[in-house]
Amino acid sequence: MERLLELEELETGKGKNQISTVKRAGDTRWGSHFGSLNSLLNMYNTSCLVLQTVIKEGKGAQRGEADKAYDDMTSFEFVLVLHIMIQILGITNDLCQALQRKSQDILNAMHLVSNTKILIQKLRDDGWENLLQQVLLFCNNHDIEVPNMEDHYIYGRGRFRQPKDRVTNLHYFRYDVFIAAIDSQIHELYFRFNDEMIELLSLSSSLDPKRKFQNFKADDIYKFVSKFYPANFTEQEKLNLKSQLDLFLLEIKEHPQLDSLKSISDLCRWLVDTGKGEIYYLIDRLVRLVLTLPVSTATAERAFSAMKLIKTALRNRMEDDYLTDSLIVYVEKGIAKEFDIDSIIDEFASKKDRRSLLKISKTNK
Repeated sequence: MERLLELEELETGKGKNQISTVKRAGDTRWGSHFGSLNSLLNMYNTSCLVLQTVIKEGKGAQRGEADKAYDDMTSFEFVLVLHIMIQILGITNDLCQALQRKSQDILNAMHLVSNTKILIQKLRDDGWENLLQQVLLFCNNHDIEVPNMEDHYIYGRGRFRQPKDRVTNLHYFRYDVFIAAIDSQIHELYFRFNDEMIELLSLSSSLDPKRKFQNFKADDIYKFVSKFYPANFTEQEKLNLKSQLDLFLLEIKEHPQLDSLKSISDLCRWLVDTGKGEIYYLIDRLVRLVLTLPVSTATAERAFSAMKLIKTALRNRMEDDYLTDSLIVYVEKGIAKEFDIDSIIDEFASKKDRRSLLKISKTNK
């Protein structure tokens, strides 16, 4: 902190410069990697100092691992990759946070995907010079050797140094590292959200009740059903769906309370609560299909993460049914907290003629 204050990279003041640590990246929390790399950048000097201490005072393999880690961390290439990943993850962070939510806002998710692709492409086209200046400034402040960009790139350090394909340092760092990392991210985004997925999200937004169903277009919805759910609707039901969509448009004008709906989930509840789901049963089916649209795997990832806590080494013989029930209670904590213990006991007692804990307690009283 003293060195960062000298470099004017930290400001003094009440509540600032508190004790901190490098954040651990989570397996199922995509945004945690952004926070982890940011904390490593902020605590770079401290991390190097800890590694130097382990090199001097550690034992056996610890010293060798710390020496290798320190050697990597104090290289220009490590600092460059660190800054590249922070910029890439900074651009994709909002999208990651949005896709981690249990209830998906399909319309906003669609816009975030498109805007994230644009920003990633802009970074690829115009971001190199600015990034290089940041890295050079960081290396200068932390006494890290900067290679001559016109020299041939040499792979490795020390006695393991060897030339790589006779390319310059500038070519290697810009194209083999910077451009390659961004292209990999663009490929990942395209793999997760290809043109068909974007179209699926766009057509799904037609059912969004926001702004008085302004996006509700019968032709787009019919196209949506024909292309993505051919097995869920017969040819006759597709024809009937057209009629139901036209009738539902008139229904919207007759029910002002529909203006208060904010999501497709709200629309589904309204159809159930009002009994309209039985009249517009095809629209109700379509809405339910859209609600199960796999925009992300966040919920599934949380379930696998919870499994590590539920099925431990001491409970490794847990049967599937009991494991499933335990996971549901753990994952859906918000719902489980609303359960009344007495009602659970009464339900359990009504299943079969047995003495429940509640009956035993009453008898004892």
